Amino acid sequence: MPASSAPPTKIAFIMVGLPARGKTFIARKVARYLSWLGYETRVYNVGAYRRSRLGSHHRHSFFDPRNEAANAARTEVALAALDDMLAFLRGGGDIGLYDATNNTRERRDFVRARCTAEGLEPVFVESICSDPALVETNIRATKARSPDYEGVPEEEAVRDFRMRIRHYEVGYEEVGEDEGRFVKIIDVGHKMVLHGIEGYLLARVVHFLLNLQVQPRRVCLTRHGESEFNVVGRIGGDSSLSEAGRAYARALAGVVRERIGQETVVWTSTLRRTIETAEIVGLPYRAWRALDEIDAGVCDGMTYAEIEDTMPGEHAARKADKFRYRYPRGESYQDIIQRLEPVIFELERQRAPILIIGHQAALRTLYAYMMDRPPHECPFVSIPLHTILELEPTAYGSEERRFALPPAPVDPEGFRQGA
Repeated sequence: MPASSAPPTKIAFIMVGLPARGKTFIARKVARYLSWLGYETRVYNVGAYRRSRLGSHHRHSFFDPRNEAANAARTEVALAALDDMLAFLRGGGDIGLYDATNNTRERRDFVRARCTAEGLEPVFVESICSDPALVETNIRATKARSPDYEGVPEEEAVRDFRMRIRHYEVGYEEVGEDEGRFVKIIDVGHKMVLHGIEGYLLARVVHFLLNLQVQPRRVCLTRHGESEFNVVGRIGGDSSLSEAGRAYARALAGVVRERIGQETVVWTSTLRRTIETAEIVGLPYRAWRALDEIDAGVCDGMTYAEIEDTMPGEHAARKADKFRYRYPRGESYQDIIQRLEPVIFELERQRAPILIIGHQAALRTLYAYMMDRPPHECPFVSIPLHTILELEPTAYGSEERRFALPPAPVDPEGFRQGA
């Protein structure tokens, strides 16, 4: 169920555009965002269906509109993907994204008719790019390295893919206002055109798309250095760093200088232990209240053992559903998703490397977004103290590297690692 209080929604997003215009990137990003909010969302990529059913290594002639046998085969796999998406929505899914070129009005009319028969009004998401440099960058960054060109020299793959684009250009027709609701993203967000877009969820998606950019950059997540409360196993609070925590902050400063770069954007929470860590790192930082640790309410400052002894009902409720459990007068992980949404928009908008010095619950939630993990897994993501998680967004997800820095706190009862 969605993390928000909005009523259940069924939406079919239909991607439109020539190859190498970022359709798959956009579809996957939107799906990740909506899944993170709690909507049951899936992407149905026709290229993946083609490779699964017909094999890879198709050269440009396979996409030539004059190649009747190939056209029939491609139409068959496109319909299979569409059938699967509609079955998903019919069977309880919330949002489907149909990722294909859909470059002709005839094909879009067919897709719209199929959606209408299921009681769905589709939303076309068209990516238009007239900047040759952007198209060339996308070809080299993603398409020439796709399974279609595995083992093919890069320049040969690039030439072949350019020919594939030309085949699609022959019949390409932009989405018209008489075709229903649409969002047009022009030159990677430099301009956006909307038609018939209204309602709570579509407004959120448009806001997300307005902040989306494709510039690759690293996002590093780390908890603050060990705090005085970490040492004794108390949750929440606003304690200062321990000596081990200050040593970690100094080690982190060295990593930032040597690996991440002095142009790194640094974000912290408003709590003392993250700010002290950032001040030792030595770069300008922005403090976000949205990045504060989960509010433990009446349990703030207690140990987990104290909660179990004095509030056994609360301890049992938290153990039964850690994602939805809300501390008395406090927050749940589900609540954190809602307050972190502005951080996500700003995260997508940034072009410089980012270092987020935060807290376990908030970083778990951000990690789940970046790595496309279901919301209910947030409470179980491993975010140890004194460890940097380096995430690098790509067209199809994020690559992860972890670096534990000495001195790593050691506590056999797990107090210093949190829960």
